[in-house]
Amino acid sequence: MIELRTPAQIEEMKPAGRFVSEVITALAEAADVGVNLLDLDALAHRMIKERGAESCYIDYHPSFGASPFGKVLCTSVNDAVLHGLPRDYVLADGDLLSVDFAASVDGWVADSAYSLVVGTPRPEDLRLIEVTERALAAGIDAARAGNRIGDISHAIASVARAEGLRINTQFGGHGVGRTMHGDPHIPNDGRPGRGYKLQPGLVIAIEPWFLHTTDEIFTDADGWTLRSMDGSRGAHMEHTVAITDGDPFVLTARAREPQLRTRFAAQA
Repeated sequence: MIELRTPAQIEEMKPAGRFVSEVITALAEAADVGVNLLDLDALAHRMIKERGAESCYIDYHPSFGASPFGKVLCTSVNDAVLHGLPRDYVLADGDLLSVDFAASVDGWVADSAYSLVVGTPRPEDLRLIEVTERALAAGIDAARAGNRIGDISHAIASVARAEGLRINTQFGGHGVGRTMHGDPHIPNDGRPGRGYKLQPGLVIAIEPWFLHTTDEIFTDADGWTLRSMDGSRGAHMEHTVAITDGDPFVLTARAREPQLRTRFAAQA
């Protein structure tokens, strides 16, 4: 069921958005060569505890998961692109890391993801991240009252296709509110003018993700991590967005994002 939020409820959701953006920023700044994925998960866990928030992941057990997730953060490295279960792995020079984090604050959920390269980047990885970020921006710009879900999907896909990327529609964006995943589903490809008509009060997570040379994925032996079938690397970007009477409002906007971009661009 698709639920619409009142202006007062969207105000109540803003602290969750700010908290999730703070955690994503802290994780991006902590990620470096020699850092263990379990240390990143511990950092997110500590921030949840200090904030008095609740994890959306630790007890999460959907039909596609082998067991309750058990961690508070998704860490997908290189050929892993989604649902990466944190493990005892030390980040190496040139690793492409995607972090995905959702939490509940005062009963409201926000969800966001970010990709980056630690150490010396490959130009093709930086390009993939940049394209994925542009696709997210295009999807957000299409998230306006009167448009339809297909307009968001088409905007995302148009950016990807212009760069020769293939698009998987199995996993994509979704409604956000009292729980992490709700209606509507927002695939990363679609036909403009089709689907649910966007209305003020709808809150959604928009999340393009792409792989260098394929759209086919498989589930790792850990029962969660989704990897590319051909070993190519992936990037994932996500924001929680509220539809308004005017411009879309990004609840998970990162206040320090320009500094993060400068840091990673400088490594190239």
